[in-house]
Amino acid sequence: MSRILVVDDNVLNLQLACITLEMAGHETLGASDGRKAIEVAESEPLDLILMDLRMPVMDGKHAMKHIKANERTRHIPVVALTASAMKGERELLLTSGFDGYIDKPIDVNSFVHTIAEFLPKG
Repeated sequence: MSRILVVDDNVLNLQLACITLEMAGHETLGASDGRKAIEVAESEPLDLILMDLRMPVMDGKHAMKHIKANERTRHIPVVALTASAMKGERELLLTSGFDGYIDKPIDVNSFVHTIAEFLPKG
């Protein structure tokens, strides 16, 4: 079982992702902004972070950069989970430090298989 932090300020998106992951046997934690995501990442063992980009307090890009700059958390894959799929956005996110990119709204039928590629094998 993997521990996955889902970060999204939209409660329905957060719940849908968490429920989908939990039904597949994963343990989930939730956060509603980037600052809370950093706090959870620094205090909880995690296998993956799914990060929305546009949130209050601190956006997903800044939170990801903070997580990747911290020696204790830089090993955690951070995957952008966003509805802002503008042309070239995926490449920009990957070159900025995200480990992957998943479009919203999530497809509950393929979501668990999609995130599996970012989880530790074993």
